[in-house]
Amino acid sequence: MNGPDPCTPHPLNGFAQVCFIKNTIRNPNILVGDFTYYDDPEDAEGFERNVLYHFPFIGDRLIIGKFCALARGVKFIMNGANHKMSGISTYPFYIFGNGWEVAAPQSGELPFKGDTVIGNDVWMGFESLVMPGVKIGNGAIISTRSVVVADVPAYAIVGGNPAKIIRMRFPDETIKALEEIAWWDWPVGKITRCLAQIVAGDVSALRACADVE
Repeated sequence: MNGPDPCTPHPLNGFAQVCFIKNTIRNPNILVGDFTYYDDPEDAEGFERNVLYHFPFIGDRLIIGKFCALARGVKFIMNGANHKMSGISTYPFYIFGNGWEVAAPQSGELPFKGDTVIGNDVWMGFESLVMPGVKIGNGAIISTRSVVVADVPAYAIVGGNPAKIIRMRFPDETIKALEEIAWWDWPVGKITRCLAQIVAGDVSALRACADVE
């Protein structure tokens, strides 16, 4: 066998709490890789409700890689939440019309931080929150109820509000090797054959697997 079918929304029979969310996303500006799951006993298929202020006219994207584990209540604040901050008031008068539309911000006046990008093999803890435009590297761990306001390096463990690096999971040279190996991009059959090495801590053994077709 080559593992679960990534096109199956609920890979655990009789356990709808876990969902491969690639199969349930409808918003074209949310891109999710194979085998990334959301764990929520209330509505695992409704992950999109956790992507907040994501207005299509703004055009920013949420990109989540493969093999990510997203715990219940993980949320993403998108660029649509931003208010103009260069004036005295931040109140969005213009959205209510009736003469207030004259206060609409000009192009470029609203803060825009670009796409939010989550790498591969990222573990995001219960009710963690990611702010607009943040980039989270491969293999990172986001602790429970963290508020991530800045980019997170690959294989870092972060926590707190605002989230800070607690420690790196591996030395720099090991992280470089893991980024080069990029096991998450292997064919599923190869991943299945090399599972013992992927879940172990021996990078040399994993590299040996990488060199075998």
